[in-house]
Amino acid sequence: MKIVCLGSGNVATHMANAFRDNGADIAQVWSRDFENAKVLAGETGAQAISDLKEVDEYADLYLIAVKDDAIEKVSKALKNVNGLVVHTSGATGMDVLQNHKQFGVFYPLQTFSKSQPIDFIHVPLCLEANTEENMDLLQLAAMKLSPLIYEVDTKKREILHVAGVFACNFVNHMYQLSHQVLKKNDLDFEMLRPLIMETAVKVQEALPEDVQTGPAIRNDKKTILKHEELLKRMPHLQEIYKNLSNSIKKTH
Repeated sequence: MKIVCLGSGNVATHMANAFRDNGADIAQVWSRDFENAKVLAGETGAQAISDLKEVDEYADLYLIAVKDDAIEKVSKALKNVNGLVVHTSGATGMDVLQNHKQFGVFYPLQTFSKSQPIDFIHVPLCLEANTEENMDLLQLAAMKLSPLIYEVDTKKREILHVAGVFACNFVNHMYQLSHQVLKKNDLDFEMLRPLIMETAVKVQEALPEDVQTGPAIRNDKKTILKHEELLKRMPHLQEIYKNLSNSIKKTH
């Protein structure tokens, strides 16, 4: 399989390397930042290009892995390509690629950082295509990376993306806020890591509502008021604490 990778960020880096590791030919890497394109091209044995007019017209797959608001612009700049054009976004409709005859979505439901290795065997791949034939092609490509393959249309993929923001981005922000509280009081974040790990492990085998703990679910008013008092000097955190405690109460 001959692939052109359009993008050089976190998702593009992991996907290009994963495809290369599983026998695909990464023919070209394009990026708005040519230096970044050269880095990823060097990792994957590809040609780095700085102009979309240089894109190989005869690749099998054109993988657009750029910021959501740039997908349509990149798509429209691809002229006379003969392969399947896909983007990797969870929040963007498939129709932004409809200027092509063959198009679809190849969305990996995972958080990516360049410095953190990812085993794609554990990454759900959510696919959508404009024809059944193109869906078959996407499934063949996906099978190179992961056994976790799902046909998910645009509306459901958008819901998945919102849920992912709650489960990943917001949770990580909570870690950051907890670090702020600790740092302000000369305590080490390292002490929280076992708690974070145990919480993550629990939901691998149970639903979150079945393993919720803490003062809010117990309606422990005295502890809640004490926590709110402790956060008095950090009013933005106090407000978040109140809102989340109320949400837990209402949920349970």
